[in-house]
Amino acid sequence: MSNAATIDIEVVYALPDRQSIVKLTVPEGTTALAAAQQSGLDEQFDDLHIGQDSRLGIFGQLTALTQVLKNGDRVEIYRPLLADPKEVRKERAARAKARREHQSDD
Repeated sequence: MSNAATIDIEVVYALPDRQSIVKLTVPEGTTALAAAQQSGLDEQFDDLHIGQDSRLGIFGQLTALTQVLKNGDRVEIYRPLLADPKEVRKERAARAKARREHQSDD
């Protein structure tokens, strides 16, 4: 048996209709990315790929993939954004402006 110290963490991933929480005991010094990879969640969700381009958080705060975890941390795997929020706001503002201009023409 090893004398290496361990910590207890959770790794979570959620879709609108399904979520999974995996509890892990990992060696001290484990990073957020390593924990996400060890969780096996990418085997439970077909569209989930965990790697260097993953976006991870700890308790709702975006974190570096290399963040060393502490006992009790909850690593969250974030889904990729489908649309750039800045572009969505620009498009919404352009539509609102077009409606205002159309209304003033009446």
